[in-house]
Amino acid sequence: MIPIAADHAGYEMKEFLEASLRSENFLVNDLGTFSDGSVDYPDYAHQLAQFINNQHAEKGILLCGSANGVAITANKHSGIRAAICWTNEIAELARMHNDANVICIPARYVSKELALEMVHTFLNTPFEGGRHQKRVNKIEVRGGI
Repeated sequence: MIPIAADHAGYEMKEFLEASLRSENFLVNDLGTFSDGSVDYPDYAHQLAQFINNQHAEKGILLCGSANGVAITANKHSGIRAAICWTNEIAELARMHNDANVICIPARYVSKELALEMVHTFLNTPFEGGRHQKRVNKIEVRGGI
């Protein structure tokens, strides 16, 4: 199951990605928004992060105009490592080196084709572990800094 969510700026691309993934027999859970009417991106980013943290999915897809808002919001949740990706190589490295579990796509700045390519790369690239695991372990703040 792959949850996907977007604000109004990411709505059109969300619809494209969802349809593309479904046509490839992926199970997709659309968490909204369901139109291009103005909405608040944190509502959708929180919902997707909670969906993953409740163990309904391992990875998710978030979209907004710049991807900054959804990434900042999702990363407030323990266990979420949301990465803003604007090239296929960044999507690959986010998985390989950072064990990112949410790809955040800047819908106003990448093509639909590139977005779909990045999603495929993100979903299919394993985490390398090794020297990267100790770094990922240091991301979560426990008890404050």
